[in-house]
Amino acid sequence: MNKIILASALALSVALVACGGGGGGDEGDGAPGQAAVSNGSAPSSGGASGSGTNGGKSGSGSATSATNNPPNNSSSGNNGSAGGKAGSGSTTPSGNAGDGGSASGGQSSGGTDSSGSSGSSGSGTSVGDTSGSGAPGGGSSDGGAPDGGATADIGNTVAVSVSSASSVRNVPLVSVTVCQPGSSGQKNCATIDNVLLDTGSFGLRLYASAIPPATLAALPIQRDAASGTNVAACGMFGSGYTWGSLRSADVKLSREIAASAPIQVIGDPAIVSSAPSSCVYNDSLNTTGSLGGVNGILGVGVARNDCGAACASSAQAGYYYADAAPATPIAMPLANQVTNPVALFPIDNNGLIVDMPAIDATGALTSSGTVIFGVGTQSNNALPGAGTTILATDRWGNFSGSVAGGAAVPAFIDSGSNTLGFEDWALPQYQGFYAPVSAIQRALALSDTTGAAATASIGIGNARALLATRYTAFSTLGSFLGQTLDLGMPFFYGQRVWYGIEGTRAGANVTGPYVSFAAR
Repeated sequence: MNKIILASALALSVALVACGGGGGGDEGDGAPGQAAVSNGSAPSSGGASGSGTNGGKSGSGSATSATNNPPNNSSSGNNGSAGGKAGSGSTTPSGNAGDGGSASGGQSSGGTDSSGSSGSSGSGTSVGDTSGSGAPGGGSSDGGAPDGGATADIGNTVAVSVSSASSVRNVPLVSVTVCQPGSSGQKNCATIDNVLLDTGSFGLRLYASAIPPATLAALPIQRDAASGTNVAACGMFGSGYTWGSLRSADVKLSREIAASAPIQVIGDPAIVSSAPSSCVYNDSLNTTGSLGGVNGILGVGVARNDCGAACASSAQAGYYYADAAPATPIAMPLANQVTNPVALFPIDNNGLIVDMPAIDATGALTSSGTVIFGVGTQSNNALPGAGTTILATDRWGNFSGSVAGGAAVPAFIDSGSNTLGFEDWALPQYQGFYAPVSAIQRALALSDTTGAAATASIGIGNARALLATRYTAFSTLGSFLGQTLDLGMPFFYGQRVWYGIEGTRAGANVTGPYVSFAAR
């Protein structure tokens, strides 16, 4: 099952939504003292049920062991620091690429002209023959100490933001461009904003309602040769399931292109069958409102595919189906499975880094960071430095962790979960969130099967007080999660977090899958 645990609240409403990879509480009844639900089905010790309200939709689930072993599991031009003009991009009615203005003119401390940072491409929805992203403006330098400007964008980064664009708190959002496959990202393109960045699941899943009709029509749907029907895809998450088609698209993230990547289109009208019982898990996530208004899920965890070798060798329930009456499980070759787009990039394909700034312990109105593609492939994505522990994981991103000297449990670092989820019966709760009278610290001990070990510390604030604010970003928001340590979005603030994709190498001795983290 994929990892996404969105224990979200805007104003005083509280929702526990698990989606993608690690898992978490689903929507529930909002009664105090309830716990989040993670992927998996075994009840946690104490059997606390997951709950919380989300847009009036109710449901419930048992708090579970969240071993992430699934049945399947945004950017803008920066101003030059000394007057450089931000690059801007705008889509034209015909869908041609907008122009990015170059950033220049920053003055160095020695009086020598130096460039401002190049403007990143402007985003927008385009249904013409080219992408609706403006070309980055090129910064230049006349020499001298570049105190007044930044180096040019090398095209392997995208902006990630946490804001009120989602009705769920602590949700990292990016923009993704999809184009006609095989067009080098140039034909029938559309940029989809507000896509959830999920390092706990694998592959791109977009809502059909978020894709312009002309672009959707240009994304071919896969067919099952045996039955002659379309292929339907199921995505199972801790809080529910997605049901839709299996299509192909060129996926663009900054200047990186994953050519002809298999993606899921959720709620695709081309699929006529209903989700079979083997796909149904908790609530349906087939509308954008199910996940706080996001337009899709970008799964960029450590696995290449959402299923892997098992689905390639035989039909597996919960993944791929012939769109028949009823839908029937089918096998799917690795090359056709929903695929982590990073693994398909030509060069920066061995992993990624999520880099988020520190925020105040009481929260922030918004937060903006960067996703950097590749590890050790460019000047901006170096391997973790000396003294930083690299933790080997299983293909789902799991290692081992304990909280405050407790028992070791499955652990993972997951941007798709919006709280710090762990089991602590001594802490007061507020609708499934932890609510200590005053902020506390908890020590973490993390390890892997190779003997590598690391320590960390997390802070837990009073959720009742935090969620009473209008802030959308929180570094101390915690929730109950049985027999699991889910280091969700709060863990990312003030950190750089590395993910190494399975079967890839970074440097001479580092092989994926792995995770690592270090303070910025």
